[in-house]
Amino acid sequence: MDDYRSSDIDRPLKLFLVVTSLLVLLGITMVYSASYIYAKDLYGNSGYYFIKQIIFVCVSVVLAFIMSKTKMSFWFKYGWFFHISTIILLIATFVPGIGTEVKGANRWITLGGFGFQPGEIIKYSCLLVAIPFFEEFSKIDKRDRIIYSVLLMLPLLLLILQPDFGTFTIYFILLSCACFLSTFPRKYFYSVLITGVILLVPILLASPYRVRRLFSYLDPWKNPKTSGFQIIQSYLAFANGSWFGTGLGNSNEKLFYLPEAHNDFIFSVVGEELGFLGVIFVVFLFAAFVYFGFALALKMKGRKSFILASTVVFTLGLQATLNMGVVLGLLPTKGLNLPFISAGGSSLIANFFALGLFFSALTHERKMRINYEESSFGSHLNQDFFKANQ
Repeated sequence: MDDYRSSDIDRPLKLFLVVTSLLVLLGITMVYSASYIYAKDLYGNSGYYFIKQIIFVCVSVVLAFIMSKTKMSFWFKYGWFFHISTIILLIATFVPGIGTEVKGANRWITLGGFGFQPGEIIKYSCLLVAIPFFEEFSKIDKRDRIIYSVLLMLPLLLLILQPDFGTFTIYFILLSCACFLSTFPRKYFYSVLITGVILLVPILLASPYRVRRLFSYLDPWKNPKTSGFQIIQSYLAFANGSWFGTGLGNSNEKLFYLPEAHNDFIFSVVGEELGFLGVIFVVFLFAAFVYFGFALALKMKGRKSFILASTVVFTLGLQATLNMGVVLGLLPTKGLNLPFISAGGSSLIANFFALGLFFSALTHERKMRINYEESSFGSHLNQDFFKANQ
């Protein structure tokens, strides 16, 4: 255990923080560039979304910092409370006067003029319940197994009823990832996974709008003014950008041609204004985010901390990949934004909530390493030290 030093995680941690900061700063810049004309037309204030984004970034960073200073044991101990609270908020989206319907979907809660999307948070609050359940499955009695299963499966039903197939998909994959990394029995894991994948097909085909999206993905030019309009405009944005882009702020597609230019399709504006080089830079940042995130996760000796950190990094990287795939026309359109870059307070808070959990686990790991270094036993400590601190 001679290499078990706190300094071993300092370098990847610094690089991880630099990459995350660059993503956030790029997001603030691109939100303003993509939204200032739209905001001026809609609200009479060109900086409306820009100011909101800065406020939510500040709130999110403070949230993540506070969470990072909170013991990991606290989050797992009160995980039930956080997860059940988020389920209640999901149910509230269907309550008239509290839930708000946007484009035919009940995904928002509006209170006091403030809108929030609880589906964003539940993607990560579920980990606080799922990870102990998967890791300690053999020690849990049958009654508690049923309770755990209901708490983890109920959000899937609520997300489909909203409907929010994008978040539903991320939630399902996230749970699968956490389960796969845990000591959960493989025979149960594969049977549940196969059953879930099979059930996804009728769920996908049950709604006509999802079928239309699928056909639009296969041939967007068949309905260029309706279902294929958005992806065609995205293609045009990338074509206009060419190698070096039209220049920051000079996008044509954001001039009311490309819907959701500052949100789900902000990557198209990046491609138009910053060109192919800008697109490669964003892909590089997310690749570096995942690489350094996994590098830090692999250094964690605690099983639950390792699973949580790995799943958080995997999920954020996956969502970024899916969003970029959709915008580039490689995947069917779905309502997923680009982490840290797209406009949206709910998304930012949820992403930094996940990072807060990640840093909480990392802080615990660093304390273990510092205690090891300062221990009078030094390198003579054996594996009992690590078992006692996991």
